[in-house]
Amino acid sequence: MNNTSCPQVSIDFSGRFLPPVYILVFIIGLAANGWGLKSLHHNWKKLGNVNVFVLNLGLADILYLLTLPFLVVYYFMESKWIFGEAFCKMTRFCFNLNLYGSIGFLTCISVYRYLAIVHPMRAMGRITVTHSVTISAMVWLLVSVQSLPDMFFTKTNGNGTKKCHDTTNNDHVEDYLRYNFGWTLTGFCIPLLIILGCYGHMIVVLCRTNTIDKVLKQRSLKLLFILILLFSVCYTPYHVLKNLNLWSRVLSKQKMCREWSNGVYIAHRISRSLVSLNSALNPLVYLHGNEDIPAQLRRLLQRARQAFVQLSTTSTQNLSM
Repeated sequence: MNNTSCPQVSIDFSGRFLPPVYILVFIIGLAANGWGLKSLHHNWKKLGNVNVFVLNLGLADILYLLTLPFLVVYYFMESKWIFGEAFCKMTRFCFNLNLYGSIGFLTCISVYRYLAIVHPMRAMGRITVTHSVTISAMVWLLVSVQSLPDMFFTKTNGNGTKKCHDTTNNDHVEDYLRYNFGWTLTGFCIPLLIILGCYGHMIVVLCRTNTIDKVLKQRSLKLLFILILLFSVCYTPYHVLKNLNLWSRVLSKQKMCREWSNGVYIAHRISRSLVSLNSALNPLVYLHGNEDIPAQLRRLLQRARQAFVQLSTTSTQNLSM
């Protein structure tokens, strides 16, 4: 530990790493969510009340995806924000709405699937579209209330440089660490515990009985796999490393240097790119309730392969002439 000065944490990594990831997420996310929402519209009555949550999940993804071009410009310009502080805060707010809205709606879908498996007669007949819409509105409200304090933290450096911090500058980093820790607890840990409780009980029920509909069982297992993927790749690393990075900034501000600070910073930036992938991976949720999508995907790939073969044949014939 060095109490006099701290080495500068490398910040060039973000400008090299994040823009290609954001471009990829933007293209794949828009295509996947557009295709998924179109399929959801065509199969609305077939798939049940859970569609309301899936629809809101898609809307949360699109809301965030539309902000990615501005972030790409920001990092390509070596972290110089040219769109004003108000729009910077709005961009970060949309990210938080997407992140915690996605977690909230995935929790709702998991509880819905839990009720369909464990309490099919007692609960499922009483759940209506109105209930789903009301619960969705409550999720948006709670996520907005949780994310709103973030808007009041300073997002610029205050020294003339045009930054757009995803957290805040060093002047308020201690307060932000406390706020973010509570945010992590309510917006991530509690929903995760609910999901684990639902699926833990569901697995026990699925192992003990053979009377559950085979299609419903397959859908539940698909959703479980998707949730494991999302939480292990996107959500958990981001929340752990974000809090560690804020803590290292607090220690650095107090001249209490740690050798792992630079590594934590780089790992946090990687986790931020991974958490943005949730907007491209969330459309997988459509798969758990719609058996037509895999067939559509196979037909799409077959058409693409046929078009490629025809193009190759035409090119070969032209060269031989």
